[in-house]
Parts: sequence; structure tokens; C-alpha cells
Amino acid sequence: MAHHHEHCCSSEEHEHSHSHCHCHDHEHSHGHSHDHSHGGCGHCHEHSHENGSMKHQIALIVATAILLVVAIVIEKNFDLPTWQLLLIYLVPYLLIGHETLHEAWEGIMDKDPFNEHFLMAVATIGALCIGFLPGVESEFPEAVFVMLFFQIGELFEGYAEGKSRESISHLMDIRPDSANVERDGQIVVVSPDDVAVGETIVVKPGEKVPLDGIVIEGSSSLNTVALTGESVPRDVKEGDEVFSGCVNLSGLLHLQTTKDFDESTVSKIIELVENAGENKSKSETFITRFARVYTPIVVFAALALAILPPLFSGVFSQSFPVWLSRALIFLVVSCPCALVISVPLTFFGGIGGASRNGILVKGANYMDVLAKVNTVVMDKTGTLTQGVFNVVAVHDHGCDESHAALLNSRLLHLAAHVEHFSTHPIAEALRMAYPEAGGDDCEVSQVEEIAGCGIRAVVNGDVVCVGNPKMMEREGVQHHICNASGTIVHVSVNGEYEGHIVINDCIKEDAGQAIADMKSLGVSRLVMLTGDLASEAASVAKQLGIDEVHAELLPTDKVAHVERLMQTKGEDEALAFVGDGINDAPVLARADVGIAMGGLGSDAAIEAADVVLMDDHPSKLALAIKIARRTIRIARQNVAFAIGVKLIVLLLAAFGLATMWMAVFADVGVTVLAVLNAMRALKKID
Repeated sequence: MAHHHEHCCSSEEHEHSHSHCHCHDHEHSHGHSHDHSHGGCGHCHEHSHENGSMKHQIALIVATAILLVVAIVIEKNFDLPTWQLLLIYLVPYLLIGHETLHEAWEGIMDKDPFNEHFLMAVATIGALCIGFLPGVESEFPEAVFVMLFFQIGELFEGYAEGKSRESISHLMDIRPDSANVERDGQIVVVSPDDVAVGETIVVKPGEKVPLDGIVIEGSSSLNTVALTGESVPRDVKEGDEVFSGCVNLSGLLHLQTTKDFDESTVSKIIELVENAGENKSKSETFITRFARVYTPIVVFAALALAILPPLFSGVFSQSFPVWLSRALIFLVVSCPCALVISVPLTFFGGIGGASRNGILVKGANYMDVLAKVNTVVMDKTGTLTQGVFNVVAVHDHGCDESHAALLNSRLLHLAAHVEHFSTHPIAEALRMAYPEAGGDDCEVSQVEEIAGCGIRAVVNGDVVCVGNPKMMEREGVQHHICNASGTIVHVSVNGEYEGHIVINDCIKEDAGQAIADMKSLGVSRLVMLTGDLASEAASVAKQLGIDEVHAELLPTDKVAHVERLMQTKGEDEALAFVGDGINDAPVLARADVGIAMGGLGSDAAIEAADVVLMDDHPSKLALAIKIARRTIRIARQNVAFAIGVKLIVLLLAAFGLATMWMAVFADVGVTVLAVLNAMRALKKID
């Protein structure tokens, strides 16, 4: 049944659940940029493929370790020629290193050779070959050992990042499957794509509006949450414009279409979500930027170490093997095992620590972005407010502003009975405020809904009217105007005004603390974007201490505002958007980092977001930023420590004071210490 109330200061946004996919490519710390793609059922296949790949990698690591031990035993117990030992060690080396060698070769072919794969390939191949030089011992175990450690790092990284997101197919919940078109006096069910502009379509109660149009016959209430976030149904009559994607709640509507399906509102929303990923900033982790400088320097330094000293010695043929050996030791020492393992592990620990606090971060790269956040843009309903209507005040015979919720008052009693059979959110709030209405002995009869006004019924012989000011005027009842924030429900009995009930969406208990905490963290700009009315938005913003508010927005308007804000932020600063509804999905995908409220939020927002607050507490926003900053701090500590130790050992290697085993030990030792430091990121922040 249609249902109508005065909306004094607010039509709250209450986002319903839909689903969105956002496949997310694993972003290697080696500089592979992440990509966003969309698909249908392919996600299940991709997920199983990812799990299978990880099991395969673990199997390779275990097999390689066993084969390496076997090769070392053979070398120690049998006096074999160097070339035979090489063949034995090549088995575990190629088993564990073939992918790295392939990546290194691809980098060379793409004229971008200086990455970790190239460095690992040169160093380990050099270690395999060094034993063939006169007067130099073979370094076969070291070559396999170093490659094995590199692959363990790859395994950690792959596990930490996560390679995919859910399919976009569930977003199609808002896409209507068919349209009822009037043609030659008959109702024909066709695909929305086949409806031309100007044709007449019929929308029955409970159906989605398939195309944008103008009402030419009928009146009804529409659920518009999928488009604007408005949870109070919108009343429409002849001459009103209706958007596709809305759900018709009550009356039969005849619409004259104004747009093709491809140009309709629902299509635009889906298109925004699908394309928003293309504009996301691609944040590179520190290790990637470092490797681009570090790797070529190390390679050219090793070349110089192998060639220049022999040239200046005057006896090139005699001194070259010695300096080549030092150069290869130099390369092994410089292999970034500690970085490749500890940095992804730090992010993995940070992601794990965040999850223990009820915060889901979908990738290490989002930790990097989250740590830089200085602008936070928030949706209102379901994010800062509860997203559920509640009776917040009962004013008997006037607006006395006393917010004593008289839950057992006569007003609530009568209103709950009249609204007993309505499915409207307002009616549900009234029933919840007076649950006894379903079990007492009151007799309710002659229930009559008056379109655009409210409901009239006879309760125990009294004529009770519940509705908006139009209802009171229609009944000739002098009612009071209330300036309280929220939806005002007026009640009259036998033509006499009894008072009104204020229904509103309450601010979450920790919303104010969330704003204060973010300000204390140095978040310099807090903005609220909402589809709600300006007066209600301003009221919530004032209570929470948010300075910048933009209200009455459609999804496209929200994207435009975020675009504008992103243009004004600094180069090393990031913008986070926090939302929970289907209408927030496009802007969640557009922001540097999208944060979804998980408990009450829609699936679409959760899938479009990069960070999900699983328990819906806004206070977790500041906590997420804290965790991200701690994670980045630990990662940088590991980088600084690893580079510092390596520089010392590299100098020793350059002067011939470091053996290959010493180099490997130093590298592994640094790695172990860095990993232990990385594990601190798992610690829960209270």
C-alpha cells in the first residue's frame, strides 16, 4: 500500500543490498600495476585457480628444498666433476627458478630489464658459473638457496595481496529484466532494450521501473534507495518524472518513456561502476620505486667491479677471475631477499592485524594509500547514522521539544494500530515503538489508505487518522507545525488533533568520536556527501563537527564532487570515500581508497570498496588509518635496515673480505630479522 507522511527535515538514505564485482589483479611489489576487470561466473574459476597456483608453488618450494639437500649430500659424499655437479644442482634450480628466469627474460624483451627477477637471475646464474673459473670454488648450493628464498618471498606476497574480487553480476539486481509495454491495446512483455522513447509502459506494484519516464496515469510510492539513498518512499502522481531502478511499492503506474534503456539512470549507474576502476590512482609500494633505482645501480656496480680493477692491474687475464668472483659475490649479497620477503610480509601482517580489528583491507597497495589519507569524504545514512528509522520523540498536543520517548503513550498506541498492516518503513518504526499493538484486544476496522496523505482507520469505534499535513487538512483538523529534525507523523482522533510523532535516523554512537579521532590524526578535510535534504544533512554535520556538506546528490553528483576534491589534494596525499549503498559504488571505486561499512552496507559497496569496516563502526575509520601508517612505518624500517646491512657487506665483498657463504648468511640473517620485525604488524591495536 502506498504510504505518505510529511518529511519535515529529512528523507533518510537507507541503502539496500546489491552486489558489485570488482576483480582486482594482484599487484606485485615488482611494479606490475593493478588492474580492474569485471566478469560473471569467472570469479569462482579464478578463485580456484589462485588456490591451485599457491598449492603448486608450495609444492615446488618443498620439492626444491628436498632436492637441494639431496644434491648437497651427493656433493659431499661423491667426488664428481664440476659439470656433473652443475647438472645435479640444475634440477632444483630450474624447478624453483624457471618462472623467475622467464620474468627476467620478458623484462629484457620489453626493454625494461632492471627488476628483482633480472637481479636474481644474473646473481644465481653467476653463482652457478663461477665454479668453472680457474682457482675458484663452485657455489651451486648458494645459487639454489638464494632462488629458493626468493620464491618463498613470492609466496608470501601472493598470499598477502589477494588477486580477485567478486563478480559484478550481482549488481544486475537493479537492472530490470523486462518491461510491460502497451502496444495495440495489449500489454506485451519485452526486454527494456526493445522499448522506444515515447512508448507507454506499465509498472505493477513490486516491479522495478525499467526505463526513465513521465507518469501519465496512476499514483504510487517508489523505493528510490538504489539511486539516491532516500529510504523514505517518494510519492509520484501524473506528470511526475520517474527514474529506472526504482521499485514501485503500491499503485499501478503508466509511464511514457523519455530515454532509451542505454541512456536510462540504471544503465548509467552500472556503467559508472564498471568504468570507475579505470580512473583509480595506481599507488606503487615503496619497494617498487626503490627497486627501479637499486637494481641498475647494483648491476652496473658489479660490472665495474669485475672489469675495472683487472684493467688497471695490468695483468687482466690473471686478476679477472678474482674480480669476477668478487663481483658475483657482490651480486648475491645485493639480492633483495630481505626486501622481497619482509616488505610483502609486513603488509600481510598489517592486513592480518587490521582484520583482527574488524577491518578488511583488500590489498597491500591500499595500505600504502590509506596511510596517506588527508581527505575523508563520507556518506551519511548507514555510515554516520544507523540507517534505520526509530521513533525519537512523541509530542502530545504540541511541539514541546521534550524528547522523552513516551513509548506507551496513546499516540503510539493508536498510530501503531492504524499502521499495523502497512509495509512502509515509517509504519515499521511505529510498530517497533509499540510492539504491544499486535497482541492487545483493540478492534481495528475500515482501514483506508488515502494516496499522498496517510491512513484512516476505526480503532475501538474511534476514527483515527495518521499521516502528513495534507491528511490533517483533508480531515479539517488544525495541526501543529514541528521544526524537529526528521519525519513528522500527525495523529487525529474523531476530528480532534492528538499530537505528532517524530521519526528519524539516529546518529551512530561513535560517529562523533570517529570525526574527532580523524582530526587528531591530521586528516585536514572532512566532507559529507548525501542524497538527503540539505536541512537534515546540515543538522547531522553540525552535531558531528563536519565543516563541509553537500546534500541532495545523485550518484553522478557524488562522483563529480570527489573528482573536484581529488584535483585539489596534494601529490602525496590521498582521498578516502566512506559509504555503504549501491548508489555509493561508483564513487567508492573512483576515490583513491574506497571504504565500505560492511554490516549494514550493500554488497555492491562492499565489492566496489578497497577497505571494508565489518562491524559498521565509524570509529574504525581512524583505526584503519593508524594501522596503515604503522604498517608503512615497519616496512620502511625493514627497507632501511636491509639496505644498511647490505651496504656494509657489499663493501667487504668489494675488497675480497666476504665469501659466498658469508654473503648468503648475511642476506638470510637480514631477512630473518626483517621478518621478525614485520610480524609486529600483526599485533592488534587497542
